[in-house]
Amino acid sequence: MTAAAPSSIKTQTQYEAVIGLETHCQLSTNTKIFSSSSTEFGNAPNTNIDPICMGMPGVLPVLNQKVLEYAVKAGLALNCKIAPYSKFDRKQYFYPDLPKNYQISQFDLPIATDGSIEIELVDEAGNSTKKTIGITRLHMEEDAGKLVHGGSDRLSGSTYSMVDYNRAGVPLIEIVSEPDLRSGAEAAEYGQELRRIVRYIGVGDGNMQEGSLRCDVNISVRPVGRKEFGTKVEIKNMNSFNAIERAINYEIDRQIQALETGETIFQETRLWDEGKQCTFSMRMKEGASDYRYFPEPDLPPIEVSADQLRDWKAQLPELPASKRHRYETELALSPYDARVLTDDKAVAEYFEKSIAAGAPAKQAANWVMGDITAYLKNEKLAIGQIPFQPQDLAELLGLIDAGTIGGRIAKDILPELLANGGSPQKLVESKGLIQISDTGAIDRAIDAVLAANPKELEQYRAGKTKLLGFFVGKVMKETGGRADPKLTNELLATKLNSPG
Repeated sequence: MTAAAPSSIKTQTQYEAVIGLETHCQLSTNTKIFSSSSTEFGNAPNTNIDPICMGMPGVLPVLNQKVLEYAVKAGLALNCKIAPYSKFDRKQYFYPDLPKNYQISQFDLPIATDGSIEIELVDEAGNSTKKTIGITRLHMEEDAGKLVHGGSDRLSGSTYSMVDYNRAGVPLIEIVSEPDLRSGAEAAEYGQELRRIVRYIGVGDGNMQEGSLRCDVNISVRPVGRKEFGTKVEIKNMNSFNAIERAINYEIDRQIQALETGETIFQETRLWDEGKQCTFSMRMKEGASDYRYFPEPDLPPIEVSADQLRDWKAQLPELPASKRHRYETELALSPYDARVLTDDKAVAEYFEKSIAAGAPAKQAANWVMGDITAYLKNEKLAIGQIPFQPQDLAELLGLIDAGTIGGRIAKDILPELLANGGSPQKLVESKGLIQISDTGAIDRAIDAVLAANPKELEQYRAGKTKLLGFFVGKVMKETGGRADPKLTNELLATKLNSPG
């Protein structure tokens, strides 16, 4: 199957997409939702199992208290109303990776409803657009196992599938958005904001490559101005936010072209083919009645007390959107800088601690986002793994601000500081790198450079003034990079423009 040709701009403006996401987030508990088996990722197949998650006769589930706590905290972080009374239900369906042939989930009385989050899109010019996306509900449920397809029997030549039940019974929260999204970019940003939030509050790691965060997209297209939704299509099997954006953009084009040509759009589940960059039909979509929900008889109802709610709410940290607002208003950072710095909670904390130690906000932001981030990527490290502490960054920036060293010297010594830590002041002193601000010493270096480069001097005085940078570089080399750049430029300009 080949990708559909993009719709024309004129056709695009005649239609709008209506998009909602169903996001499954694995909770970072040590044990499963209803049993004591481990949730550790990467263990040998079928080793994280027990009679309860395998649905053996005579066993009874018991709710993991940590799952309830994490679900409520996630609901609060998403501005949801927390239900004082909720319950579990049995969702009936039959699939090889579902040992009990039903899933324990929540149907009509979920733990959290009526929430919202703010997303922020920043374009290439640095302009920011904020939008609020509604959250319909958040509920708790258990995960199913995992099928591995594609095996082949050498004797018979037939193919077969294998099942790993390690994931069966792993605790999930499912977060269902309102159909407030209108583009692939908005949907991708919404998914990323959800991941930031669950990581900030410590209830999940959000690692899509491990299946800890999985997003299903519901999308329809309608003519602009029409209130009724079009026929909804669900897209599954996307393993990155980039794939979500591309799949939605493809599906918008496909559905618009279908409407333009009179083709029927079916309510179905489609998959995203990463290689072909297109969606393809998997199955016709089931209705809720196909699942035959009924209350889970082996689990009592859930009641969240006012004291529990107050305690869990008090434990929540400042959330990403709040940090972004504060960085822009209080620290005068651009929307782009605020977004980059708050994407990872540990990076935001490092940045804030450097400011608390005296670092200017903008300079600290530049160094964290620039040289420090580049080092972390190159060394495959997290910011919490380097010995260069926030107060060390503040000290380094202080040396620059005081004129003790220049920016070039600071960049030269940074790799050593990042690798070994320690005081920048002591390192500068031990290496004899204190900036030269003595006019006599700089004058002598300039004289030596001019004497060594008579040809370039003649060309400069003949009008080739771009050679100023050449002479500055030579003086910096002559002084080992220690000459005060501003003073060097002033003294050089004076001497270069004086009669020879």
